[in-house]
Amino acid sequence: MPEEPHGAVAPSAGQALAQGWCALSSLHGRIETHIERALQAGHDLSVREFSVLNVLSGQHDGDGGHLQMKQLADSVVLSQSATTRLVTRLEDRGLLSRYICPSDRRGIYTNVSADGLKLLEEARPTHDAALREALADAARRPELAPLVAAVEGLTGTAC
Repeated sequence: MPEEPHGAVAPSAGQALAQGWCALSSLHGRIETHIERALQAGHDLSVREFSVLNVLSGQHDGDGGHLQMKQLADSVVLSQSATTRLVTRLEDRGLLSRYICPSDRRGIYTNVSADGLKLLEEARPTHDAALREALADAARRPELAPLVAAVEGLTGTAC
């Protein structure tokens, strides 16, 4: 195996990939934990609850404007059963409601209530500040800095 400067052995392609995944997982965990603490302390809201409210707040009456439970589960990266439990908790808190799709009686849609939208707007600055803080902290770690730069360079609308 070729040696890198200072006597370090260069990782194989598989090891490099595993190290990259480990760094990405670490970055995600650090960010999620930091945001979770801030949202819980300030708004009694979890990261997942914020994500559900955020995704559902983008619904509209046009084509593709409503999400079925499976689509919501895919959007927030949870199983359908975990999404159903989460939606039930939010519904119990009056933050959203469910209804049957008028054109497909098998489909269940979810809408954010006025209280849910209000909480989301109150929590958004906390979320955004915690995200910036977590990224700034991670950027000071050499193994995470390239990932932070990549995240900061993204302009897509995945969330």
